[in-house]
Amino acid sequence: MASSLISRSHHIDFDSVFRFDDAEIVQMFESLVTTGLMEFLGCPAIFHEQALIEFFENGSVRDGMVVSTISGTAVEIRESVFAAVFGLPTEGLTDLSEVPKDLLSNAECLFSASEKEVSISCLKKEVKMSFRLLSDILAKSLFVKAGSFDAVTRDRFLLMTVIIFDVKVNWGNLLFGVLKEMVTPDSRQAKGYAIQICVLLKNIPGLELGESKAFPAPRILNEKTVHRIVSVNENVGVEEVGDAPLAKTTPVKRTVSKKRPASVDADVAPEIKKKRTTKSKPVAAKKLVLEEPIAAVPSTEETNS
Repeated sequence: MASSLISRSHHIDFDSVFRFDDAEIVQMFESLVTTGLMEFLGCPAIFHEQALIEFFENGSVRDGMVVSTISGTAVEIRESVFAAVFGLPTEGLTDLSEVPKDLLSNAECLFSASEKEVSISCLKKEVKMSFRLLSDILAKSLFVKAGSFDAVTRDRFLLMTVIIFDVKVNWGNLLFGVLKEMVTPDSRQAKGYAIQICVLLKNIPGLELGESKAFPAPRILNEKTVHRIVSVNENVGVEEVGDAPLAKTTPVKRTVSKKRPASVDADVAPEIKKKRTTKSKPVAAKKLVLEEPIAAVPSTEETNS
């Protein structure tokens, strides 16, 4: 389970990506800072595996709060605390249908990789490289979607628009909503926010989180991984953020015999035949009085209510 939680989480090393040698990509990352997402996306790249597993195994939503039990301690996380810990904006749009139409029209031109406007639902290869990256960041790091990312969905296009044009968005509300879905039983929301949840849990006095681990390098977006992703995109098509191969792959070039006359039509080239190949029970919560905004539920009876 822990591996799936980590694979669907990502960290952005902002100091590193700002050194990238493409102005449009750097500007995209600067937009994330302006929007107020830097602390959330760039929080410390460490996690506590056992605490993370317990958080999701015992997590649920009660009275609008995210509650769970870790090492026998019941905790609760409120939306206001979630937003405050990561410095997320708490004013602005919560309904994407309210994005101004004139900005969407401008985005259709700005995002396009060609002279032709793109629609608000398009293939990712139709948009510029910087917006391919932004689309992946939204899908994989903020809204933690599972599945294919070859297309830019309508909702993602709207979010890209508000970020690039600096429209005020209540990110505290939107992202806390994602966290609530993660701990809701039978929810289809993929689980993630590995490092963010651990940051929240560290604010609880007396809670033992166990051994910490460094976040896997392939899940960290920095100058080196951005170069690799751009290279993959330019040579072999669209690649997801954080999932590019560790080493560059060299495209296999088809060669033509030097004895073959240059005027021979390609349609009469000999066919190359391919060879066939074979193919633990929960512990009762103990009382804990918190001095920080994230509070522990005072008793087991209250936790189960």
